[in-house]
Amino acid sequence: MAAPVVHWEIGGPDIAALREFYAKAFGWTITDAGPSYCLVDAADGGVGGGLMRTAGEMPPYVTVYVQVEDLAGALADVGALGGTTVVPPTRINDAASFAVFRDPQGNVVGLLEATGPIAG
Repeated sequence: MAAPVVHWEIGGPDIAALREFYAKAFGWTITDAGPSYCLVDAADGGVGGGLMRTAGEMPPYVTVYVQVEDLAGALADVGALGGTTVVPPTRINDAASFAVFRDPQGNVVGLLEATGPIAG
């Protein structure tokens, strides 16, 4: 696959409750990655993900992240096809940046450009 799904994220206002729910429901191994984010280990070859505490008016959500080589180029392609940028390219660390778009049907999807680990 040229642009694989490489990460997923579940967000909500209570990160501790999210963490407890998913750890108990599925036996996921979850580690802190900051005060408002936790990483979920990939198990048995699955795709790893994260849990995020939302803030303000941001509603709970679930999204996937597609890896691309060029965030700006991918957002331009998305825009030409009727999508809209929700979050412009944003640096995570020295090796990774992300962006978020809404497709023409209203789905919100993330993009990830990374040359190394997202967290560590």
